[in-house]
Amino acid sequence: MEIVADASAFLAVVLNESDRDWVINKTLEKIVSPEILPYEIGNALIAIRKKGSLNDREVLKAYDISQRIAVKLVPVKIHDAIKIALRFSIYAYDAYYLQCCVENKLPLISLDDRMCYAARNLSIKVVE
Repeated sequence: MEIVADASAFLAVVLNESDRDWVINKTLEKIVSPEILPYEIGNALIAIRKKGSLNDREVLKAYDISQRIAVKLVPVKIHDAIKIALRFSIYAYDAYYLQCCVENKLPLISLDDRMCYAARNLSIKVVE
């Protein structure tokens, strides 16, 4: 079975966060994400760097590790994703993952509570 994983799930794994093992155990199947995933990971790593939590070398290493995780990147209907973002007052980037779930009829794994709330309201199965 396939599952849509968002950037928070990827970051938990590559940054060795407390949810790392849980995410790995829940994503043993094929992972699918919108095409924006690598860009969002890069942006998040730079934001973490700006907070002083990672140095330059660690940012690059984390990004490189994230690129070794097998994932199928797919396009999504951006117009429809923006409707989701407006409906739930979430970032468009988050809505792209939800739209990916809708279009592909797949469950979502995310550590973002607001995204999980929106997913449930869209009748998307959320991995717990």
